[in-house]
Amino acid sequence: MANSTALEMYLIRHGETEWSMSGQHTGTTDLPLTPRGEQRAAALHDRLSQIHFDAVFSSPMQRARRTAELAGFGNPQVTPLLQEVDYGKYEGLTSAQIKAMNPNWELFRDGCPGGETPEHVYARAQAFIELASAQGGRILAFGHGHFLRVIGVAWIDAAIVLAGRFYLDVATLSALRHDDRGRVIAVWNAG
Repeated sequence: MANSTALEMYLIRHGETEWSMSGQHTGTTDLPLTPRGEQRAAALHDRLSQIHFDAVFSSPMQRARRTAELAGFGNPQVTPLLQEVDYGKYEGLTSAQIKAMNPNWELFRDGCPGGETPEHVYARAQAFIELASAQGGRILAFGHGHFLRVIGVAWIDAAIVLAGRFYLDVATLSALRHDDRGRVIAVWNAG
């Protein structure tokens, strides 16, 4: 196994889709990028081309794979570990619509009926961190807003409910690494 202290992970949230614009929860629905989403994904190329990556991973969803392609990484290792949260019966609904039915709902505390529990999502994030650690070096991962937040909190061994306090725009870069304090979030939500 590679030395996990040498691990550095760059996380990219996919570009804009129609549902990310409208605020609809998009887990298993496989939507394409909008034209603006494609432009913003392509704009990542210059920044990322300056960095050597030892491995590149992507969610299987087309919005993540297309973002990887436009950013200059046309052949990522596809893993279901990077799939967005399964929203179950809340798929396609906005937070406002969900809160109209369940005013106290919080994704990272309550999960989704017919979808994933917070414990399952957190375990999946830890499994991706283990996969990346086994690879070692500098890792690039293309994924989704809610799930990448969970990777961030799992990286620093924080409770999953804190993921709700992390804002993450489309087509942004975040970086997780080790320093003299241990695992840290070095960059978050950089446009």
